[in-house]
Amino acid sequence: MNAATPQPPARRRRMSRAAREQQMLDVAEEVFGERGYQATSMDEIAERCGVSKPMLYEYFGSKDGLLVACVTRSKAELLDVTQKAMAGAATPEDVLWRGMVAYFSFIDAHSDSFAMLLREPTAASPETAEAVEATRRQQSALIAGVLATFAPSAPADVIEAYTQIIMGASERMALWLTSRPDVSAEDAARHMTDFCRQGLSPYLAPASPPAGGEAPPEPR
Repeated sequence: MNAATPQPPARRRRMSRAAREQQMLDVAEEVFGERGYQATSMDEIAERCGVSKPMLYEYFGSKDGLLVACVTRSKAELLDVTQKAMAGAATPEDVLWRGMVAYFSFIDAHSDSFAMLLREPTAASPETAEAVEATRRQQSALIAGVLATFAPSAPADVIEAYTQIIMGASERMALWLTSRPDVSAEDAARHMTDFCRQGLSPYLAPASPPAGGEAPPEPR
């Protein structure tokens, strides 16, 4: 009986460029969050990815370029999750509630890298700072639209002021959440929704029963 013919080892399937890029961004975000921008090295990121450092530079150009790519990806993901969450709302208040929950849930999932960006605002390049500001502008536009629906009789300057207040407060609350694991994204969203309800009470639309979905919680 003839011995079985040895089979050549299976060839390892190469990762596509898009998949490799996402892997690099995943690892980079993790390392930036752990080490901070200044202490992060491209050598460590490359080693964790299982690629050469020159390949990392080929994709992103520099450590700054890699951080900008991380921020840009998060910007797109944050917009996507908040828009999808709000799409299922039945009332203006439910839109606000769902948007807040989505925002704080996203920030909680990326808490280390988010905290790094806020705690080291001058450490990275002007390009990174602009990418962070672009994310703020994106969320400001989203919030302003929600508030205009939530409080339809509010003047434009009131909507603009509350948008800026909410942006600043949301970032501070997100940092607070990193030191308070007992506080959930829903808790943070409830605080922000209560604040908006009370502060904008003179301009709120008449309450109407939800047509479906979960109604936002009553203020405590």
